[in-house]
Amino acid sequence: MSQAILNIDIKHLITEDDEPVDNFLTEKQERLLTEPLYSCWKPEGNRTFLVAANVGIFNSIYLPAIVPDVFLSMDVEIPADWWEKEQRSYFTWEFGKVPNIVIEIVSNKIGEENNKKITRYSQMGVTYYVIFDPFKKLSDEILSIYALQFSRYVPLNQNHFSDIGLGLTLWEGEFENTFSKSWLRWTNEQGQVITTGIERAERLAAKLRELGIDPSSL
Repeated sequence: MSQAILNIDIKHLITEDDEPVDNFLTEKQERLLTEPLYSCWKPEGNRTFLVAANVGIFNSIYLPAIVPDVFLSMDVEIPADWWEKEQRSYFTWEFGKVPNIVIEIVSNKIGEENNKKITRYSQMGVTYYVIFDPFKKLSDEILSIYALQFSRYVPLNQNHFSDIGLGLTLWEGEFENTFSKSWLRWTNEQGQVITTGIERAERLAAKLRELGIDPSSL
């Protein structure tokens, strides 16, 4: 249902506050969770999806936005007029649903990922809530995944979301000239890491060289 029909006044809502992300590692991690899906993932059945970082989610005109580090919402698309204020954030009444997965990246102990935020996401009805804590600020667990059951989150004993066709895994390696022992990455239904666009191009170039073809000549 469109906003014009609902006649919702959102002038008072703050959709952007221009605050920077808290560190370079978090910024890179967010990109590692968004770019590969757009570059190298094709959901079964050609389902549409929206994955975004640091975008506010509104589920009420009376509450401020909650801004996850990354969220994934299936079966939705970015509106064509996304630059208008009514479309610049994730208004649940516009998209018709809440995101399927929300990921919070812990960089300190004041982010409230395991108390205030987990309560808000459960009240909104987000199916999966993920806390990625690479420096173990909140607990001894680097990766905690929860599933919503009867309006409460319970630990999920697997890293795969079968209803979406994605999973999550910890990966050691270099991304954009930065090495980490615990990047968080998406995996496909076979459990394989979904590559970035650059990784995919590099693998293709390597195969061409194996065939005696110079990629730069193409």
